[in-house]
Amino acid sequence: MGTDIRMPAPPDGLPRFVAAFHHPESGWRVAAEAPSREPVDRAVTEMIATAQARGQAPLIEIWGPTADSADWQRLETLDPGPGTARSREAQTEQRQRSAREERLLDRRHQVLTAALAGAGLAIAQPEDDAAVTCLIEATDEGTVRRLAHWLSQANR
Repeated sequence: MGTDIRMPAPPDGLPRFVAAFHHPESGWRVAAEAPSREPVDRAVTEMIATAQARGQAPLIEIWGPTADSADWQRLETLDPGPGTARSREAQTEQRQRSAREERLLDRRHQVLTAALAGAGLAIAQPEDDAAVTCLIEATDEGTVRRLAHWLSQANR
């Protein structure tokens, strides 16, 4: 993705500091905005790191007010390129799990999902299931059971 892709017009509203990310499927989307530039720069740094960790090549434009604060100006266009880190799925696919490891993961998933349901939280979105999977892969069974206990106590 090159820097020849530009936002066709400044963001809507009064001039302020804005970071917009380009998504090939959906176009430009405002991702951060603030009355000063520092919070926008911090957010952009974090968003670039996240996109690169996913192997994506982010394209960002930073807009802000002119010197007299009366109009918009494009301050910067960032095209840091794709990240070198592989996705979590690619890392997991490299190593085949034994049947025992799969059963233990399934059991931890069931324990945590049941605890969440008992607390009134349904796993309705794919992101929810991905978060549960991430948690159970990163923790042992004792930790998952302790977390389930905390959720049951919080529901009382």
